[in-house]
Amino acid sequence: METKAVWFPTENSMKQTRMYNWMKKLGVSDYEELYNRSVHEPDWFWSEVEKEIELGWYEPYTEIMNTQHGAPWVRWFEEGKTNVCLNALEKWRNHAQVWHKPAIILLNELGERIELTYAELSELVNRAAFGLRSMGLGKGDVVLLYMPMIPETLITMLACSKLGAIFTPIFSGFAVDGIQKRIEAAEPKMIVTADTFTRKGKSIKMKAVVDEALDHLQSNSTVERVIVVSKKSSEDMESKHEGLREMSWHELINAGALDATEQMDSQDPFMLIYTSGTTSRPKGIVHTHTGFPLKAAFDAGICMDLKQEDKMLWVTDMGWMMGPFLVYGVLLNGSTMVFYDGSPDYPTNTALFKHVAEERISHLGISPTLIRSMMSKVTKDDLEQLDLVSLKVFCSTGEPWNPEPWLWLFEAVGHKKIPIFNYSGGTEISGGIFGNVLVKPIAPTGFNSALPGMAAAIYQADGTEMKEPEEVGELVLKAPWVGMANGFWLEPERYEQTYWSRWENIWLHGDWVHQDTEGHWYITGRSDDTLNIAGKRMGPAEMESILIEHPKVKEAGTIGVPDEIKGETAVCFVVLQEEQANKEQIDGLQVELFQLVQKRLGKALSPKSIHIVSDLPKTRNAKIMRRVIRSAYLGLDTGDISALENPETIAQIQSCHPAQRLNE
Repeated sequence: METKAVWFPTENSMKQTRMYNWMKKLGVSDYEELYNRSVHEPDWFWSEVEKEIELGWYEPYTEIMNTQHGAPWVRWFEEGKTNVCLNALEKWRNHAQVWHKPAIILLNELGERIELTYAELSELVNRAAFGLRSMGLGKGDVVLLYMPMIPETLITMLACSKLGAIFTPIFSGFAVDGIQKRIEAAEPKMIVTADTFTRKGKSIKMKAVVDEALDHLQSNSTVERVIVVSKKSSEDMESKHEGLREMSWHELINAGALDATEQMDSQDPFMLIYTSGTTSRPKGIVHTHTGFPLKAAFDAGICMDLKQEDKMLWVTDMGWMMGPFLVYGVLLNGSTMVFYDGSPDYPTNTALFKHVAEERISHLGISPTLIRSMMSKVTKDDLEQLDLVSLKVFCSTGEPWNPEPWLWLFEAVGHKKIPIFNYSGGTEISGGIFGNVLVKPIAPTGFNSALPGMAAAIYQADGTEMKEPEEVGELVLKAPWVGMANGFWLEPERYEQTYWSRWENIWLHGDWVHQDTEGHWYITGRSDDTLNIAGKRMGPAEMESILIEHPKVKEAGTIGVPDEIKGETAVCFVVLQEEQANKEQIDGLQVELFQLVQKRLGKALSPKSIHIVSDLPKTRNAKIMRRVIRSAYLGLDTGDISALENPETIAQIQSCHPAQRLNE
């Protein structure tokens, strides 16, 4: 049988992976046996994961998983006492090879490079923890982080955990509304921010945005202190908000050092990550001291094959779950993380790849949107000059791939040698449901497996499991896993309603997926994005991939809108590589695009209209927000848009609707 796979592990490369050697240690014959045992014997599996990652405990756990409160509220490592700061840093004190190697390397647009060893990072965390405690921060208090990707962000996260406090990182590009909503939702005691950060050579204000958000909240804010990473001294920081004290980062870490680490219950929360939804209220995902860190460490270390000598750079923000994933995936494995505080295409189109070469990066995390953007800017000559010999794995997440950019990355950049670890899960998962494990062949745009411990299945509308290949259905998880959300912050009922209300004890993830005859998984889009045109269901990515094949199209977004005849029809929005000179050219291009889709999908599935726009609504991690496109186009409430990087795009999409144009 002809295979879709294009990358195949050699026997030698397979035997060098952590996955292979772990299976050998467990006495497991092959990957399929490991996966099957992982979903049918979850207590055995997660116990073995905990041992392999070498979690540290103040008091041992008595039970792997306590299910007495039902699947939504499984308790992991019952009665165990630990702390994520212990497992990220302090457990390495007795491992000299790790303790004195770089934990973090910071690179930025200004050409600065900062390196901190595990020992140096631990000292700074102890100093920050002392400063925070002296200001009244304690167990269970919440700290909001509105920060760029700088070492102080990482230090604050670990210092909060050391004290038993809870941090909530938010997107560094949020405007006032996004910050205000998260302050209202999380009720933080403190905010840690920076004066400014730099993007494409421009200084972007942060502290001023915090001030404005607090102005809107006035006396309703729970915030007592604001700590600012700044060149100013605390004496120069006079807060205009009554009862609120401001302090410089320099003062915070120069008051003393705290050695003792709070002993936390395994299920105690250490982090809240807020995600946007269809309502105006963001959801605060609660993560525990052993949940998110262990799942991230397993996925990075065992699945992505991150070893102690490796370096991982992920183009991310701490407000996107891949920021914390980078932190805990790296630190719990004793590896090195690389923060890049800047735009990956600045000051040159190949800036990101040059950093990979100079720092000898082994694992590079990107998004499909970033690669689509690079394709139009990075030339063949640029690629020939790249020295990417250190790269072992491309890691990708955020959205579904289209074939062309996937193949460009694999063939033109990776020369068909570097596997692409396509990775999909979510903030609520603490990592991935699907991936491309490095002991199996990899096919373009897909996933070669559900990851171990993730009991993925495809359900039909009636709640029965889909058995036939190629049939699209709802992605569900049939069993709990380590790292699953421990509810929504202060909203347990909303959590149950969101993920557990459709089928009893079954997690409904919200993606449409299918498997091919070879077992590869494919995500066709969010289930609330899926088109149903005259009875045929189709993921928007299918039509978008066709549109992107046109050489003049850079990006595409497809939505379904009501139709009197078909029930639903498609409306497409495309962003061009270059602006067209006149209306005649635009009209001609639209005709070409209609013909292209009709040729590939048939006239019955042809879109109702194709609109050319300057940009599409995206989150900071470059995920196209089809929900926002649809709401804006139909004149509906767009819900929570605080996670949008470019909210100005909404007005242009609204103007595309025929009724709006008639009004004008």
